[in-house]
Amino acid sequence: MEHEICGLENSVQQPQTHKLRTRSCGGTCHAKEVLQNLNIYRQSGMFTDVVLQIEGQNFPCHRGILSANSSYFRAMFGGNLKESNLSIVSIQKVSATTMGFLLDFMYGGSPKIQEDNVEGILQASDLLNLGRLRDQCVKFLDSQVDPSNCVGIMKFADMFSIPSLSEKSKKVMLEGFGEVSCHEEFLELSKEELMEYLSNDDLVASKEEVVFEAVMRWVKENKSIGTKALKDLLGHVRLPLLDPAYFLEKVEMDKSVQDCPECFPLLHEARMYHILGNSLNSIRVRPRRFMDLSEVIVIIGGCDKKGLLKLPFTECYHPKSGQWKPLPSMPGYTKSEFAACTLKNNIYISGGHISSSDVWMFNTQLNSWIRIASLSKGCWRHKMAVLNGEIYSIGGFDGLKRLDTVERYNSFTNSWSPVAPLLQAVSSAAAVTCMNRLYVIGGAVEDYGNTDKVQCYDPEENKWTFKTPAPFFQRCINAVEVDGMIYVVGGLLSTIFSYNPEADTWTEAASLPRALESCGVTVCGGKIYVLGGRDENGEGTEKAFVFDPKSGKVEAEPPLQRCTSYHGCVTILQRAAS
Repeated sequence: MEHEICGLENSVQQPQTHKLRTRSCGGTCHAKEVLQNLNIYRQSGMFTDVVLQIEGQNFPCHRGILSANSSYFRAMFGGNLKESNLSIVSIQKVSATTMGFLLDFMYGGSPKIQEDNVEGILQASDLLNLGRLRDQCVKFLDSQVDPSNCVGIMKFADMFSIPSLSEKSKKVMLEGFGEVSCHEEFLELSKEELMEYLSNDDLVASKEEVVFEAVMRWVKENKSIGTKALKDLLGHVRLPLLDPAYFLEKVEMDKSVQDCPECFPLLHEARMYHILGNSLNSIRVRPRRFMDLSEVIVIIGGCDKKGLLKLPFTECYHPKSGQWKPLPSMPGYTKSEFAACTLKNNIYISGGHISSSDVWMFNTQLNSWIRIASLSKGCWRHKMAVLNGEIYSIGGFDGLKRLDTVERYNSFTNSWSPVAPLLQAVSSAAAVTCMNRLYVIGGAVEDYGNTDKVQCYDPEENKWTFKTPAPFFQRCINAVEVDGMIYVVGGLLSTIFSYNPEADTWTEAASLPRALESCGVTVCGGKIYVLGGRDENGEGTEKAFVFDPKSGKVEAEPPLQRCTSYHGCVTILQRAAS
């Protein structure tokens, strides 16, 4: 392809004689005619007052024309530089061929910008301050950007500080990553540049396998630094999201990976995810923004605005699109204040009546509810949490008293077994796992009495201990973990509290626009969603908020489909076609 610079309608032809154009016209036409005549003078060497010497070739020119086009020449000939008095001026860093193009342009011609000359013309126009010609080169390059050349054009744009062209090249790189990674230019990226792209959530890849293969292609081509860079690069590949069979065959069996012990923790993380499910909110287990796989929030059952009617709905919400989709209703939807959690991308609910011991699993692949082994003791107002691939049912209320019982579910044997009881019996507490420990925070200890106790369970010792008490005495609260920090919401608190398990300290993280209790709380895309709940008047709400722990900001989200409280609220992964 070629691009013609706006100038004369036709390129200036090499004159056969010194005869000048004398056709009479005014305005722009007159100006063009004058330039044409001056160009004829240049080509024939008439009235020229300086010679540009480039690569042994001489280019007779007119100082006035050069200075009118270029501030570089204007400074050279109009100041006190020695070149202002020289009849022959040597020009460096510009080829003779390129200077021919530049002079044609300066004398009103229309040299054609093409793929084989645009780089030299842009460099020279940048050096000589020919702004209009430089802009034309940028426009041409902008029209040429595609997956095969976007890396080279991006580097070129960065070298000459052309932000618009650089941004477009990066956009093409991100949006066409799979195709870009198959071209030679991709292999010329530096380690730092490649890591920048891999860590960008806007990188478009339908599957993470595409990203892994691109990294390994780069590593094997850049042998001198590739092996040393492998650990850092794989740290930005979301290995847990690879298909388990692919992970086993292509990743774990790859010799470069096997020869890099620094990569083993990343492999271990992926194995644990495939075997035990997601118990961490690591960036590597979150789908990229444009993957076929995405995180969605599921709202299960709950109570209506007045708290009288039990809702039969199970629905999923896609935060990126704002769309709601129905899912099969849970069996016996008359449940209330049941416990909900996810394990291996399936949803589990238990209890929901004073003496209910029923446990159901929603299989996301089959899109149906399946009854599994029942709890040993029926209860409600209890909580469930997942630790090391097993589900823990904690505390609750049996209609007579608060419970200290804790049961553990093994999905391989489909059975529940007791573990060490709580130090203090509670119901409507918050329960969350963090750093291989289970934390139970606050809760009710009697009809009108709450606790501030924080109880921590160590699965290796099968033992509970007390931690620093919470700065509140509340029930009807929920907790989630993000990046090693625990966040507590609800209990008619208008403050989101955070707890640091390593330091065993509490702080205020943010303020909610309104106090809520019995709200749905879940983590999606690294942000905390607070959905529905009851207000100070005991009425359910459809309001929704999202809290970003990184920025500390709380923002309103589109409302729920209806006022909902005492509902299940979890996050799962879902295919785009689902």
